[in-house]
Amino acid sequence: MVGRHAARSRRAALTALGALVLTALPAAASAAPPPAPGPVSAAARTLGADAPPAQVLRAMRRDLGLTPDQASARLVNEAEAGTRAGMLRNTLGDRFAGAWVSGATSAELTVATTDAADTAAIEAQGAKAAVVDKGLAELRAVKEKLDAAAARTGAAETPVRFVDVRTNRIVVQATSESAGADLVEAAGAEAADVTVRVSSERPRVFKDLVGGEAYYIDGQARCSIGFSVTKDDQQGFATAGHCGGPGAKTTGFDETDQGTFQASTFPGKDMAWVGVNADWTATPDVKGENDQKVQVTGSVEALVGASVCRSGSTTGWHCGTVQQHDTSVTYPQGTVDGLTRTTVCAEPGDSGGPFVAGTQAQGTTSGGSGDCTGGGTTFYQPVNPLLSDFGLTLRTTSAQTGTPAPQDNAAADAWAAGRVYEVGATVSHAGLRYRCLQNHQAQGVWSPEATPALWQRV
Repeated sequence: MVGRHAARSRRAALTALGALVLTALPAAASAAPPPAPGPVSAAARTLGADAPPAQVLRAMRRDLGLTPDQASARLVNEAEAGTRAGMLRNTLGDRFAGAWVSGATSAELTVATTDAADTAAIEAQGAKAAVVDKGLAELRAVKEKLDAAAARTGAAETPVRFVDVRTNRIVVQATSESAGADLVEAAGAEAADVTVRVSSERPRVFKDLVGGEAYYIDGQARCSIGFSVTKDDQQGFATAGHCGGPGAKTTGFDETDQGTFQASTFPGKDMAWVGVNADWTATPDVKGENDQKVQVTGSVEALVGASVCRSGSTTGWHCGTVQQHDTSVTYPQGTVDGLTRTTVCAEPGDSGGPFVAGTQAQGTTSGGSGDCTGGGTTFYQPVNPLLSDFGLTLRTTSAQTGTPAPQDNAAADAWAAGRVYEVGATVSHAGLRYRCLQNHQAQGVWSPEATPALWQRV
């Protein structure tokens, strides 16, 4: 995890930095027409990429070395690429091997497949095809063997494991070549499927209702608020699980009583939520540069290569890119699976703070290595699994106008605001059926027929 415990008297921070549903390939897929301009433009509008907050653009220019025009173009391209990648993921089925964006403005979308015959279908969606040996499901199965072996043998010398879709291999970060080789052998994995990356870095957590603001746990440690959430009539915020266990008491940035940890999972996952008292109000705001606010509009998951920005109570507002999803990280306290690895820096006290892609919530800071002087690697706990596991509704700008809570009494396949949907999920709505294109929690204004960026009619 990216974080450390620190004594309250020193105001130190404990900051933690921290599946695919597949379908068959239609017979006519190789002749699929290019994407219509309407849905692509709708993608940018749906995700708020057509009018991003000024502080997001400024931080992207600073941290990614972009011009103003490049920063704006990048957010639009990433929003549109997510929709196209989702269409292809549903089309290719078990031949899908990952998708990523590249270039200063993320203008190039690459989609990997195990079958060269899919090239035409991929290019028809304006993407570049990469033909590889193994599908994403196969690579994840190998990674699961490595994770299981790490759990049996201990992973102090091999603390990070992830699927790198750009190389079509599993990467094991190890303190030595021999440590990595020993893990591969213990897992019974093929060496040809695994790259051992030698590094002395050892991720740790940064533990130390506006996302990014400080809060204190039992008067001893500090973390950062992630995103405002609600559960029925209870308001609160999402944060890192390593920041506190159920029942732990919190005080706010102003040291007044704030709330109580309602649920917490760590290790395994790094997620928690705090229910707050009546003195605190949940907002869709995340603290940006110079105390300006970024308002969250949803939780659509960004692609590998996409830009993300993070807010934290120690280091403030910083940006970088998504390197890999579904990363397993072994901290001194245990292993956490399903994290996202990024190039964003963080330091103790930033744990639990929010990651956003434009105005879309991505996750809460778990852990990592390095710092914001020399740079580093930071992992975040994706927000959609957190919302789903705890039955929470993300507070967004649309939620301010009445997004309902998850509708548990609705038909099993009926679309419902507040539910978390993964790529490939199918729903019924207004007598029609739709298939999900991007992971997200449904907002009241995001009904399937109104959001071709998120849903494809079937």
